[in-house]
Amino acid sequence: MKKLGLLLCALTIHGLLNSQTPNSAENSDADALAKQLQNPIASLISVPFQFNFDFGVGPSDGSRMTLNIQPVIPISISEDWNLIGRIILPVISQNDVFGNSGNQFGVSDAVVSGFISPKAPTSGGLIWGAGPVLLVPTATDRLLGSEKFGIGPTAVILKQAGSLTLGGLINHIWSVAGSKERADVNATFFQPFLAKNFTGGYALALNTELTYNWDNNTTSGNLHLIGSKVFTIGKQMTQFILGPRIPYGNGNTAKWGIRTGFVLLFPK
Repeated sequence: MKKLGLLLCALTIHGLLNSQTPNSAENSDADALAKQLQNPIASLISVPFQFNFDFGVGPSDGSRMTLNIQPVIPISISEDWNLIGRIILPVISQNDVFGNSGNQFGVSDAVVSGFISPKAPTSGGLIWGAGPVLLVPTATDRLLGSEKFGIGPTAVILKQAGSLTLGGLINHIWSVAGSKERADVNATFFQPFLAKNFTGGYALALNTELTYNWDNNTTSGNLHLIGSKVFTIGKQMTQFILGPRIPYGNGNTAKWGIRTGFVLLFPK
């Protein structure tokens, strides 16, 4: 698992260093796309493939690789409003993350969000969206999911001023159906973020992803400092991401981690 994480990081760095050097028009497009990507509800079709590697998990020093497949699809529903559909489908490979629990590989639970968002920012420059969030029990192994169906509200708000983006995303999920043998879901997720864009499609983003379990009073979080670059592979606009993943909270037993991945972009 550690070798796989380091290999993917090396490949990501290689892609960043050896991507095509854009001309001025391509450079402008890359800058615009890099800025749009800081907005979770931008009117931009994107398909992120995000790899999270966690090491030193639990008493048996386990490891976990989570591939989050996260398509974002905006749909115009009126002259002034968009509906942004966002799916997070995790594919997990883990080893001894619950003590001496062996290996598991498969799909985890999906999180499906729908944001109703105005197409134009407010007079104060705020961009916002709100709607429902669903927890769908798609896990292929009981150690990879909750075996619960959940529902709740979600919202995002941000402001972009020049090359800076500041905002946050929040949701809360309650389980309403599923296995009676499994614990109920009653959890809040909060993701504040700050990003700085640079010429050439480069960006640097700081965020934390924090989950609080209200029934168990446990906090599980990760802090990320992510560098990224937008460029083209042939005619395909793509973004690579790479950075450290720092765990914290009494519900997160990992010692350290890495986030890397790529995003396929389909601008209109």
